Amino acid sequence: MKSLIKTIAISALLTSSAAAVADQSDYKLMVIEAQTAPEPLEQSFNSCALNVKSKNYAQAEAICTKAIALLQEADAPASKVRQLTSFALSNRGVARLKSQKDTAGLADLYEAKQLSNSRYVTHNLTRAKEDLSL
Repeated sequence: MKSLIKTIAISALLTSSAAAVADQSDYKLMVIEAQTAPEPLEQSFNSCALNVKSKNYAQAEAICTKAIALLQEADAPASKVRQLTSFALSNRGVARLKSQKDTAGLADLYEAKQLSNSRYVTHNLTRAKEDLSL
């Protein structure tokens, strides 16, 4: 995926790192760097972002929802689970916004913002409010 899209490392999570993918003017999509989280979580988390990037929004939403469910079962520090859940909610929110599910997308972004004060989540919420003229 690194050859497909530029990544920027942001922080250590679980025993992993996350990265944001996108240019500065677009929504930010978070991914987990390779082999740094349990495989089912890494696959669903990253597949969600890749499907948003590929404009497969319905599939992205379903996969992000799966990632959120996997995080609820994760055996990791609560703060790490909270931050990754925030990122998965943000990714799902972007997928929902891109598929014209504005209310659900905004709800995900507001919930993500409550869980983590990440600059990427904040960026996505601000961008959504601008796009929707709120």
